[in-house]
Amino acid sequence: MLDAFSRQAISADSSGSFIGEGQLSSLRAFISEGNKRLDAVNAITSNASCVVSDAIAGICCENTGLTSPNGGVYTNRKMAACLRDGEIILRYVSYALLAGDASVLQDRCLNGLKETYSALGVPAGSAGRAVAIMKASACAHITNTNNFTGPKRKMSVTQGDCNSLSSEAASYFDMVISSIS
Repeated sequence: MLDAFSRQAISADSSGSFIGEGQLSSLRAFISEGNKRLDAVNAITSNASCVVSDAIAGICCENTGLTSPNGGVYTNRKMAACLRDGEIILRYVSYALLAGDASVLQDRCLNGLKETYSALGVPAGSAGRAVAIMKASACAHITNTNNFTGPKRKMSVTQGDCNSLSSEAASYFDMVISSIS
C-alpha cells in the first residue's frame, strides 16, 4: 500500500530527480487536510454496519427475487456473506481514503472480485447496486449531510469543505462498481 508520501518519493526516484516544489505543495495540502481525512474515515467506519446493512436491505427491497428460494440472499448464510462482503469492501475503501491512494483497494480487494462473484452466482447488477447505495451513504456521512430521520448519526467533524474527500471516496466506490460490472 502506498500513501501520498511514498507515491511522491517513488515517482521522483523513478525519474532520477528530487521531489520538486509541485510535489511538496501537494504533500502540504495532504497534511493540511489530514484531520478532515481522519474525520471522513471515522465517519465511514463508525457507521459501517448501518451503511452496509442499509445497502443490502435496499437491494432486497428493490429486487424481492433476491430473498426468494434460489435468490442471491435467500438463506441466512447467503445474507451473512453479503453483509460480510459489503463490510470488507467498505473497509478497503476507508483504507484507500486514509492513505489517499487506491493501490490497497486494487491489490487486496478488486483483484478477482468479479470472477469470485460470478463463481458464487452473485448477480453483478445487485452487487453493483449495493456498492452504489454504500457510496451514497458513505459520502453523506463524509460531508455530514446524512438525512437519517431516526437518532442523529451526525458527528462533530473538522470544519471546512469535505466535498473533495467525498469525491475521492466516491471514486473508490466507482472503482469497485466497475470491477464488479
